[in-house]
Amino acid sequence: MLHTRNTIKKDAERYSFKPDNSSTPIFGSRESDTILPRTKIGKKSMDPKIAYRLISDEMMHDGNPRYNLCTFVQTYMEEEAKQVMFDTMATNAIDKAEYPQTTEVEKRCVNIIADLWNVNPDEDFMGTSTVGSSEACMLGGMAMKFRWRKRAQEKGIDITARKPNLVISSGYQVVWEKFCVYWDIEMRQVPMTDMNNLTMDAQKAIDLCDEYTIGIVPIMGITYTGTFDDVVALDKAVTEYNKTAKLSVPIHVDAASGGLYLPFVNPELKWDFRLKNVVSISTSGHKYGLVYPGIGWVLWRDKEFLPDELIFKVAYLGAFEPTFQINFSRSGSQIWAQYYLFVRWGFEGFKAVHEKTRDVGLFLAKGLCSLGIFKIINEGKNIPIVCWTLKEECAKDKKWDLYDLADRLRYNGWQVPAYPLPKNFEDVAIMRVVVRADQSMEQMSLFLGDLKQALSDLDKAYIVSHKKNVDEDGKVIPVGYTH
Repeated sequence: MLHTRNTIKKDAERYSFKPDNSSTPIFGSRESDTILPRTKIGKKSMDPKIAYRLISDEMMHDGNPRYNLCTFVQTYMEEEAKQVMFDTMATNAIDKAEYPQTTEVEKRCVNIIADLWNVNPDEDFMGTSTVGSSEACMLGGMAMKFRWRKRAQEKGIDITARKPNLVISSGYQVVWEKFCVYWDIEMRQVPMTDMNNLTMDAQKAIDLCDEYTIGIVPIMGITYTGTFDDVVALDKAVTEYNKTAKLSVPIHVDAASGGLYLPFVNPELKWDFRLKNVVSISTSGHKYGLVYPGIGWVLWRDKEFLPDELIFKVAYLGAFEPTFQINFSRSGSQIWAQYYLFVRWGFEGFKAVHEKTRDVGLFLAKGLCSLGIFKIINEGKNIPIVCWTLKEECAKDKKWDLYDLADRLRYNGWQVPAYPLPKNFEDVAIMRVVVRADQSMEQMSLFLGDLKQALSDLDKAYIVSHKKNVDEDGKVIPVGYTH
């Protein structure tokens, strides 16, 4: 720190010790004897080692990402991958002129993903990296809206008569709600109606379409459960609808979870550009693309599906490379990391990693089944996402619920929150584990052991009940402590 000689002397007299120097212990320093800034910046500078130590200690209050079993985002990368990210953190992905190799690597990634998604070589596909799949979804949605508007005007449809609409499963991720709010779109939800098949009903989706529908969004890896919408059935239904529709309806596939998983584990499954009505696809690179947050990708099967109004050329960056992201300046490190992983693992490596991850998920589902009290909603065969609820008879018998179980698991550091299902099943609480590449069979075995202990503790414990107790007349009895 910079002090005047008098200040140093006064401080030394006040605290009765010598001024800090190079040999002063970090936790013997004046800086460690103060509270870090909360509402306004501090007045004086700080030794970098001390600043790092104090900030590092703040980080300890976050949960351990490796023990966060509910998050979709990647929580582990090899040292070499992290070094690639560190070496490229200062690059600006938007600045195509100054960082031409970052631009080239981004194009390579787009080409690789396009091939994985079976793009038609006769079509002129386009794509870009994004800040996670949320921006990718936004871009896919914007392209559908702008294209709808132009085609509707050509057909003589009054685009001001009412809002355009988007058809989507009620199991949507919140980014689609944001998109509809930000761009003034009516969201038409296809409700889930079958607990044994929590996916979009293709015909019910078609029933919601009209000349104001900008598109339909099926989901490959529904956030709540990990299940897949049947895009093949939807594609067939859309084909029939479009034969007589005043304005044809396209499909955008939200493949945030499945987009970089299915091509390696289940390449035969059709959900991508092999289906003629699928015009765009979005995915997360930081989920099963194995990159740290946040990187996403969005591709269009042909440039006709990405309106020119959404493509910009910025002269002051020194080049006229087109850009169509919503975000502007951001590091190119995630792009380089994605390319490193494609180079490092290759097709066989990704396949091996994902198949191992699936095995761990199936092991978890088997362990949950053996306990006899859970109903498995998704066992992880389609994608390594395992979710479950209490069996109805157990829910009535137990004094605790899944919210209590989630709280109890935190005693051992595990983060597995409980939450309600979407519309029509709001009263059903479930838990979900997203099995990721860094979760070994051994780690999942440890989790199951802690889960069994948590169940035993809850059965024996005095706990606060979250359930509404009702008397014979149907009146709610105040909730108190129950055994």
